[in-house]
Amino acid sequence: MNRRKIYTIILSTLSVLILGIIVWHVSSTSTKKTQAEAQQQVIKKKQTKKKLREKAPSPLNVKDDKHMVNLKDFKYNSASEKKKYPDLYKYPKAWIDVDITTQRVYIKDGKTNLYEMYSSTGKHDTTPRGTYHIQNERGDFFYTAPLKLGAYYYVSFLNHGEYLFHTTPTDEQGTYVKSIAKTLGREPSSHGCVHLSVPDCKWIYENVPSGMKVVIHGKYRLFVKSS
Repeated sequence: MNRRKIYTIILSTLSVLILGIIVWHVSSTSTKKTQAEAQQQVIKKKQTKKKLREKAPSPLNVKDDKHMVNLKDFKYNSASEKKKYPDLYKYPKAWIDVDITTQRVYIKDGKTNLYEMYSSTGKHDTTPRGTYHIQNERGDFFYTAPLKLGAYYYVSFLNHGEYLFHTTPTDEQGTYVKSIAKTLGREPSSHGCVHLSVPDCKWIYENVPSGMKVVIHGKYRLFVKSS
């Protein structure tokens, strides 16, 4: 083999090696850039979530009506407010406002709050948002065997018995489950229904007519601890 062929082979080999190094460098740089961008996106998402949590009003820090029972003193078997419930005959256009973010239910006449109630909506964001109307299905007690939970004073607002206003849950014997009861006004704990205190829910059961508008809205808030 003459020298020219040897030089040609060497040059070809070097060219391939250099090209390989260049390709590897470009690929490595691109990969590092992609990883860095991905990390930045993760950081931005975490920062955004943190800001949203900071901006969203906590159920534990809501500016409630002046007649509200202090949340620290509130019990599942007491009314949410110290004043009387409204006379709905005087407010034929009254409606129910359910705020998932603050875990409150408001009885309203237009934009005026007539009465405010501590509530607990769906855990894992299972309470449907939208505009609904009180349906005919209502009763003084039910028990769901698969869930091993029941409740008093239920009133349907969606799917004819699937989504309800009802008291904080009970066991099969009708005894209130205190571990769930303490979440009222503090955090979501239901399977999609709206939990209320016993007096508040009894009032809705006895006074709110079928056809009354129900509006459910708000952001689901995570990691709100009961006290």
